[in-house]
Amino acid sequence: MPKRFPALLALAVVLALPVTQFAVPPTNLSTAKRAVAEYVSSGEYGREVAAVALKANKYLAKRIAKPAKPNEKRAIVFDIDETTLSNLPHIMAHDYGYVPGVWRRWVAEGQARAIVPVQLVYDLAVKNGVTVFFITGRNPVDAPATERNLREVGYESWSKIYYKPEGDEISTAAFKRDTRRQLIAEGYTIIANIGDQDSDLTGDAAERIFKLPNPFYIVK
Repeated sequence: MPKRFPALLALAVVLALPVTQFAVPPTNLSTAKRAVAEYVSSGEYGREVAAVALKANKYLAKRIAKPAKPNEKRAIVFDIDETTLSNLPHIMAHDYGYVPGVWRRWVAEGQARAIVPVQLVYDLAVKNGVTVFFITGRNPVDAPATERNLREVGYESWSKIYYKPEGDEISTAAFKRDTRRQLIAEGYTIIANIGDQDSDLTGDAAERIFKLPNPFYIVK
């Protein structure tokens, strides 16, 4: 048998496959990165974040104005990364890549900036006695730097931050859903839940959810 025969046979098999079995080629990675950079530099990303936060703020103001039910404990849940804190300098500096060790160093430095439109929602909640919870995919080892970072940029008051246990097999979506359900079991009414990922918001555990844009990464 000629040496080329197996390769030719394999090629023939591939060519014989129905065209519908082939995936549509994705957008070139460089093109996608340029599109994200333009989305940010044009100001569109910031405008969309502000628009969602404004909706949340208006809703929260109306919800707070309603008389509380007897023994009602009102709470609001926030994600951290790309919701209350922006990691944009780190993301852009590393060309949208994720390297665990590099990310950990960034978190330890505590240099993330407040996302101001969302911080206004937080401020309104705190001012009106709504209990604040953070539920984050960050790990417990990140707690000291995370909490220092939050306080330094103006998030100075909260009831508790829930960190995803490191090495836990549970998905981020399930961890956050189960944590919200735990809060409800403890008697809290979650009047709003704000995050940038679908995994921040899935599950029927809040009166209203607000999804911020995130063109940089997906957490499931």
